[in-house]
Amino acid sequence: MPTAHVALRPQDIVVVLAVHHLATVRWTYALLADRLGIPDSHAHAAVQRAIRSHFVEADSRRVRTRNLLEFLQHGIRYAFPVEPGPVARGVPTGSSAPPLNALMQGNPAGDLVWAHLDGTATGQSLAPLHANVPNIAMRSPPLHECLALVDSLRIGGVRERQLATRELRARLEPQVG
Repeated sequence: MPTAHVALRPQDIVVVLAVHHLATVRWTYALLADRLGIPDSHAHAAVQRAIRSHFVEADSRRVRTRNLLEFLQHGIRYAFPVEPGPVARGVPTGSSAPPLNALMQGNPAGDLVWAHLDGTATGQSLAPLHANVPNIAMRSPPLHECLALVDSLRIGGVRERQLATRELRARLEPQVG
């Protein structure tokens, strides 16, 4: 009997990136949910959708980085598009955040931020993949970098997307010893 199609949601990408960052520990759904500030049931559902989308291995619960990178590089901008919003205070993203802010000479359109009252920057706001992304980014610099790189793939030009792909690959692919 065929299974019903379950559509990937934007927050699933956030969850998959968090699973990748928890790869060195035996994580639970409760730990994952706590790190992301979401209910356990949402973390579980996101991982199940990621498994069905071939981003996470069912048995080992490890991220399939090649599949994830392929989707991020070629599909994220079409599946979860974003448009710059009004100027707001927030957390830097895209080319305004590390690591791209050190590699590029600035965005001609101005800084990009996820709106948040405790943010450290001002710029055009972008809707994050999930409402908790600014909080997650402020608590976890490595996850912040990955989420900002994903935003560069969602909104950036050709050069920015190329740099973001290279930087994401360096952060997600296993290092060969």
